[in-house]
Amino acid sequence: MPYSTSFLRPLFDYIEQFHPLSAAFKAEHEKSCKLIHVKKNKHILSPIDSNASLYFLVHGLVRGFIRDGKNDISTWFSFGNELIGAIRHPDQQPSHSIEYLQALEECQLICIPYTLIDSMYTNYPEANLIGRKLLALHYYAASERSILARIPKAMSRYRKLQESDLDINRIPQRYLASYLGMRLETLSRIRNKVLIPDYRLCS
Repeated sequence: MPYSTSFLRPLFDYIEQFHPLSAAFKAEHEKSCKLIHVKKNKHILSPIDSNASLYFLVHGLVRGFIRDGKNDISTWFSFGNELIGAIRHPDQQPSHSIEYLQALEECQLICIPYTLIDSMYTNYPEANLIGRKLLALHYYAASERSILARIPKAMSRYRKLQESDLDINRIPQRYLASYLGMRLETLSRIRNKVLIPDYRLCS
């Protein structure tokens, strides 16, 4: 399949910002990856599934979350054009993740098997450089989430989130509240306190 018409073009465009890709590198992905569509509110991955793939979110909105009894706790959100996946132990043994991946909008994703990724690391030196740069980005994002979770005041957590690049207006409020570690009612009060002064400044 020509690169110009390949369903993998968004993935290749994303990866090539880290390192140029050879034709052989792309061909290996053409053979092993697949395009999937997931309807709104459906699970992309859950603990009953084998956590065997990484995903590139072409477009849509996805959240990661875990279950705590009857409650679920949102752990991250993705708005597209990035790699996402569930928690996976670095020893790379086949397992089931405790994390769920849920489509909050109609989503299109490229499924990338971990077996392919392992093979790329072995056979293509550029894959190791790309992987290192991606790991640094994901580590930074995880550190930002860790800092956010440790801010004691609910208003301060919300203000911190406002400073991020997340499009919080696209996220359903109940999921945003669980991400911020607060009740939905608390989030509503905070948003009202924040929006009223902002409205007065603009009027």
